[in-house]
Amino acid sequence: MNAPRHFRPLRAFLAAVLGAAVLCQAPTAFAAPRAEPAMADRIVAVVNDEVITLNELRARLDSAQGQLRRQGTPLPPQEVLLRQMLERMVMDRIQLQYARDTGLRIDDAQLDQALQRIAANNRMSLAQFRETLARDGIAFARFREEIREEITIARVREREVENKIAVSEGEIDNYLAGDASQRGQTEEFRLAHILFRSPEAASPEQIQRLKARAEQVLERLKKGEDFAQLAAAYSDAPDGLTGGDLGWRALDRMPAIFAESATQLKAGETSALLRSSNGFHLVKLVARRGGAEVPAVQQTRVRHILIKVNEVVSESEARHKLEGLRERLLNGGNFAELARLYSQDGSAPKGGDLGWIYPGDTVPEFERAMNELAPGQLSQPVQSPFGFHLIEVQERRVQDVSSDRQRMAARQALRERKFDEAYQDWLRQARDRAYVELRLEER
Repeated sequence: MNAPRHFRPLRAFLAAVLGAAVLCQAPTAFAAPRAEPAMADRIVAVVNDEVITLNELRARLDSAQGQLRRQGTPLPPQEVLLRQMLERMVMDRIQLQYARDTGLRIDDAQLDQALQRIAANNRMSLAQFRETLARDGIAFARFREEIREEITIARVREREVENKIAVSEGEIDNYLAGDASQRGQTEEFRLAHILFRSPEAASPEQIQRLKARAEQVLERLKKGEDFAQLAAAYSDAPDGLTGGDLGWRALDRMPAIFAESATQLKAGETSALLRSSNGFHLVKLVARRGGAEVPAVQQTRVRHILIKVNEVVSESEARHKLEGLRERLLNGGNFAELARLYSQDGSAPKGGDLGWIYPGDTVPEFERAMNELAPGQLSQPVQSPFGFHLIEVQERRVQDVSSDRQRMAARQALRERKFDEAYQDWLRQARDRAYVELRLEER
């Protein structure tokens, strides 16, 4: 079945960027200028043909410190965090420049759709969301450009790394024949990590210095220092400022080097120093859950009519149109005929039929509304990031996952397993190709 237009188009890590957590970011990075004496500014880094200024770095540092405080993470020394933040800004700038130079651009229409999704995730209209940002002292124009940059980096990551990861049929066969899938689907591990990234074609001396640095951090962990604090201070991974938190993952959806360590650790323990092609790692097992047999899953056969919201059709007009169609259906109208006439979705030629849907296949708003319906029941107009839907559940069944679905899941698990290492490798090469001059120590 071809995925309908309302299916999730992006990975979960982008959903985190565009989710409700955005409102929790520190406003200092976006705040409107205040009537205070301006801090003396200077260049702290040159990245190819662009510069990073001290005031830009201070704004990002304020935001990062606010984030760490909200997480309850002890703050590293400011000079250490300043260096880490500057390196993160350099890496972001390199990716944004690469996007620019290769013609990747997020236009205003795409950006506006993303902002509408952010507002919807916070259960607000876009106008209400802007008002909330203004009350918090956050300049909407700057917030808007920050989101454009986040989406741009995500698209670079997808195009240059994720879309180039190959998984062979033989790998899928081996995966399904082994016991990794049985173990990984039912038990999940929450890991945190610290990455000490090695340069491309690093010399033995560079590798030795990097290893010594990693061993020093490991010794500090053994003495009881906070893992998240040290991750924020020393990790070269983009998730360093979240304490290196990788979230909940099954074993089959994490790099093999992490999976091997996870099974040998108790909650709260940190691994020995691990070596990969990207450098050195320290991995902490935060928690572990699951372990039951894989249950059969409930599937729902569903159809819908979608009316999109755009410059011509407002939210109220889309809702009103669907309310009229709903009235016609309740009075004996034919769902398939109305879907073919009015639905603005790829399923329209099939009478709005989406086939059998698995949990997680659709966006949360659609799935919640679908799950509340009994077979044969018609929903009220339901809003999602794609517009407004009329949803009708036709039937439900509970059965084991089909062999095709198992192969799809295996392919995705193998792609996720390869992704982290591939992305870190791409970042390392991009960093080494760029001209970077750091001037933080200059006065």
